[in-house]
Amino acid sequence: MAIERLHVFPGGPRRKPSRGFTLVEVAMATAALGLLAAIAVPSYSRVLERQKINQCAMDLRNLALRIDHYRTQHGSPPNSLADLGPPLPKDPWGQDYQFLSFDAAKPGNIRKDHNLHPLNSEFDLYSVGKDGRSVPPLTAKPSRDDVIWARDGGFVGLAADY
Repeated sequence: MAIERLHVFPGGPRRKPSRGFTLVEVAMATAALGLLAAIAVPSYSRVLERQKINQCAMDLRNLALRIDHYRTQHGSPPNSLADLGPPLPKDPWGQDYQFLSFDAAKPGNIRKDHNLHPLNSEFDLYSVGKDGRSVPPLTAKPSRDDVIWARDGGFVGLAADY
């Protein structure tokens, strides 16, 4: 029969290495993942929103080209976007693009900048943006997220940036 020897070390008995994580280690890893998610999710949301705005600006440019083609054929802009014929795209938020021909518009419905000058010379073309609401002055809160076609195509982007 063999006798087992007991090894005694100066710091006390030797412990076997554990195979799991301690509660503190799990809590630290969870906190680190939570911190990364708190930083990454809003950044990703901003990237997605910027992509929607860029897609909307591209759609507005394409619609403006179709309006210009219509004007070339008929001598004046259309009365509505429906006059352009299908397909008419929806904005990235699922709303119809807005169009207002100045020939048929009431003066109070024409969108204006902060100096109260009309945005365009013949028509307004814009998306109501993420909130789905808009009013004629761009300085109003419901209009700040609108994507607009202004200066007769010299500016296409967020109303807040105009």
